[in-house]
Amino acid sequence: MSIPAPSATAEAAALPEQAPRPEDARLPLGRNLLYGTQHVLSMYGGVVAVPLIVGTAAGLSTADVGLLVACALLVSGLTTLLQSLGVPFIGARLPLVQGTTFGAVSTMLVIIADGGGLPAIFGAVIVAGVVGFLLAPVFSRLQPLFPPVVTGTIIAAMGISLLPVAAGWIMGTEGTPGAGSAQNLLLALITLAAVLVLSRIRRLSGVAILLGIVIGTVVAALLGAADFSQAAEGSLLALPRPFAFGAPTFDLAAIIPMIVVIIVTLMETMANLFAVTKVVGTELPPRRLAAGLRADMAATAVAPLLNSFPPTAFAQNIGLISVSRVRSRFTVAAGGVLLVLLGLVPVLGRVVASVPTPVLGGAGIVLFGSVAAAGIRTIGEAPRRDDIDSGHDTMIVAVSLALAVMPIAVPGLYASLPSLVAMVLGSGVSAAAFSAVLLNLLLKGRGGIAPRAHDHP
Repeated sequence: MSIPAPSATAEAAALPEQAPRPEDARLPLGRNLLYGTQHVLSMYGGVVAVPLIVGTAAGLSTADVGLLVACALLVSGLTTLLQSLGVPFIGARLPLVQGTTFGAVSTMLVIIADGGGLPAIFGAVIVAGVVGFLLAPVFSRLQPLFPPVVTGTIIAAMGISLLPVAAGWIMGTEGTPGAGSAQNLLLALITLAAVLVLSRIRRLSGVAILLGIVIGTVVAALLGAADFSQAAEGSLLALPRPFAFGAPTFDLAAIIPMIVVIIVTLMETMANLFAVTKVVGTELPPRRLAAGLRADMAATAVAPLLNSFPPTAFAQNIGLISVSRVRSRFTVAAGGVLLVLLGLVPVLGRVVASVPTPVLGGAGIVLFGSVAAAGIRTIGEAPRRDDIDSGHDTMIVAVSLALAVMPIAVPGLYASLPSLVAMVLGSGVSAAAFSAVLLNLLLKGRGGIAPRAHDHP
């Protein structure tokens, strides 16, 4: 008597179902928009700061600086959509928000000082973006160099390096009314307290940051420290014109340092990808890592077409994911849509820009501190065989975090070194990354957990 072969349906039913990835969770539209707004508020200041600094240094008019800001928001939104939703081979499909990188500011200011102007900056960014795109698969194969003790150290350095930003927001811009006042400290404290209290309420914990910012802004308005009068001034709609500041020029003296900047940016993006997968609780195989790096570099190469600068992953939004525990990449995609609207509809950007910086600083304490905490947690989870192994980890973390903090505490520490070396060491994150990788190789070997010869029975 023959036994009938099991049907394909029965075979499929016998296999264990693959658990859905947490980043693929789909939420109702309203909640996506709400959480997406939180992401935008937590990173808006970082996006607009770069075009404001570079545009002012280039001697642009107020209208032209405003155009740079709008284009930066547009490019950040489009890149966030590319990274979170993805297309074949490009985009990590992770809840990773992209914004204009601070890492290129010093190099762009040097190009301006040398007389190259925005066309030379845009030409250098295009070439560097293409080089970075080609290097993305190479960097993705370096994953064995980033065991938990290394990635945790880099993530902690990211959070620590962001804390001065929060302090600067609380302090306020020097020379402006209220800068450094007790009122600024009070607004930051009220916002921080509101976030902490709301995070204790289960139904509101996911939007604690957003509601904390709203409460802080309302208090600021009552104290006369919030001014939304300029939000209605200016155009309601603005469409970017490609190469509005002239066709890009290609100067080797500008291109070479920009390529160095992009290599450092690749390392920082890798660290952000490691960090977000750790917070979300998902996997980062080399193919996915390469896709995330390609998205970053493709956007970098295309950004000058839309009058913008290199975008990169923003660590503060990883802290928001850790605090809110909302891990869906579609909430970040909703934030990307809002960023695009902010770029195309300037009135929305003016409303967001009117939120007092001390309020953002109060929320930033939680956001940026959460990034550092995630790194410390990752370091604690690193596998260790014995006390010697533990001692090596301590040295890796101690030296790398010290190198991350030193340029923050003393900004001109490396001014006497060659410009390229000073650029790498002057970025706390890149200095910590290079240090952690090299010390891990020196003290523990490739991968950090390779068995030693005497470990075998």
